[in-house]
Amino acid sequence: MVAPSLPELQAARKRIEGFAVRTPLIRWQEGPTEIWLKLETLQPIGSFKIRGARSALALAPPEALARGVFTASAGNMAQGVAWCARALGVPCTVIAPDHAPATKVAAIERLGASVIKVPFDRWWRVLMERRYEGLDGFFVHPVSDPAVIAGNGSIGLEIAEDLPDVDLVLVPYGGGGLSCGIAAALRAVAPKARTVAVEPESAAPFATSFEAGTPTAVEYHPTFIDGAGGKSVLPEMWPIAREVLAGGVRVSLAETAEAVRLLAERARVVAEGAGGLALAAARSGRVRGTKVVAIVSGGNIDNARLVSILRGEVPA
Repeated sequence: MVAPSLPELQAARKRIEGFAVRTPLIRWQEGPTEIWLKLETLQPIGSFKIRGARSALALAPPEALARGVFTASAGNMAQGVAWCARALGVPCTVIAPDHAPATKVAAIERLGASVIKVPFDRWWRVLMERRYEGLDGFFVHPVSDPAVIAGNGSIGLEIAEDLPDVDLVLVPYGGGGLSCGIAAALRAVAPKARTVAVEPESAAPFATSFEAGTPTAVEYHPTFIDGAGGKSVLPEMWPIAREVLAGGVRVSLAETAEAVRLLAERARVVAEGAGGLALAAARSGRVRGTKVVAIVSGGNIDNARLVSILRGEVPA
């Protein structure tokens, strides 16, 4: 698998019209660095994932769709696939890790999808094997489907149009589908811009692998940042990520919680843990740019966790 070309990115952008919205860039007013926020929280499902979900399902064979669709997701991709499946009138099943936030599971079920919760290791195996016993419909991989990556890349095209002289884009890294899609797009239309992946220090397989020059597994600890971090880099994503990403940066749980709190207090933006990673990295000063875009990838957070963060706490 290779990074999507500009024609593939443009085709994906056409496929998602009417499903995903073009989200705004807003200026973050703090410090000397010019920071902009790309608010994917404003998508219909509160997350960028609707872009990749629609891009993939638009290419699905009708006979496969007739048997239903399924995905493996902690919540946001599941909502994207469920939203699109409902619009297409086909059943949807979601394989979710058992630590998935209740807010996300409830949203998936509101969209009419069935949820099967499994232990994290079993869920990770679904990602690796792309199958689950008893389901034979169309599987949408949340990360390493070329159509998903191309759909995510539409974000990069929008950034380059709205901020042509952007020189650094910070992107949460869960499986790499978002960061690699954006990086591929910027390489094509804004080649001076660097794309850097951001991970929680509790689980940073990409940063660790990038530094080592080879895929390297890490110890995984579930945290409130459920949409990013993992045990390892997906093997099929490593060649693309190594090619298009300029590096990886780690941020602490406390820095991420503070970013989520400040987004709510200063920008009136509700972000989930993964959605706060990029701003946390931009504020940390560990990676520098002149015109920086932080991808606020999603806003689906449990109320109890958000209340805890607003109190100045780091959720368990």
